[in-house]
Amino acid sequence: MEKFQGTFQKIYDLAVQYGMKFILALVVLILGLIVIRWITKGMVKMMKRGNVNESLIPFLKSMTNILLKVMLIISVMGMVGIQMTSFIAVLGAAGLAVGLALQGTLQNFAGGVMILLFKPYEVGHFIEAQGFMGTVKEIQIFNTVLLSPDNRKIIIPNSPLATGTLTNFSVMPTRRIDFSFGIGYSDDIDKSKDILLKMAQKDDRVLKDANPPEVMVEALADSSVNLKLRVWVNSEDYWSLYFDVTENVKKQFDEAGISIPFPQQDVHLYNQK
Repeated sequence: MEKFQGTFQKIYDLAVQYGMKFILALVVLILGLIVIRWITKGMVKMMKRGNVNESLIPFLKSMTNILLKVMLIISVMGMVGIQMTSFIAVLGAAGLAVGLALQGTLQNFAGGVMILLFKPYEVGHFIEAQGFMGTVKEIQIFNTVLLSPDNRKIIIPNSPLATGTLTNFSVMPTRRIDFSFGIGYSDDIDKSKDILLKMAQKDDRVLKDANPPEVMVEALADSSVNLKLRVWVNSEDYWSLYFDVTENVKKQFDEAGISIPFPQQDVHLYNQK
């Protein structure tokens, strides 16, 4: 009986000692979860007002939510009386080990966040990076998916895309096309320039107001006089105009009797007796 009374007394003492701490910690936990929910909702609203990329919002919301909940749990455990020094040390060591093991993955994650924040390219843009060219189909948190002009799927990690050199062909509304055509040294330069200029001026896709078409002699090469034709077009008309002009120049030069030199080699045979 005395043993039972002693056990009961110990339980009573522990209840008195830790009961209020436990109730207070429980209240803090409940209120903390409510506050965290308000914070994450407010953060989402602020990001939407700030036109943050839709793909980035869920990731930032999840990261913030997890970080705040971990901090809340550590605080609650400390209120109850649990010694957190050793726990935090173990947690830090485990975090360091995981971070080292996933170093490349974390770099790609950070690169994905930077891409979504600063928007060097978006879905639908045509880019060149890391030796590949293609249309951006997806911006994932670890990788970017491109679709090449010949319909190949290309997956590039985000880290080198965020830190390396990248060319975006779609971000500017207009682009300049530089054509180079060679004519023979015996051909009329002024006539050739006039053909190129009139061809550009007649094409409705060529922008003629701010930057009118221009033709100049680019170089006196080994076997040709190279003419440079420069025109400005809307970005979506770049390739269609490029191929059309290349074909039409050949046809109109042929009609005008203007030659387009090409490499030739003379072979001389000698008969020795």
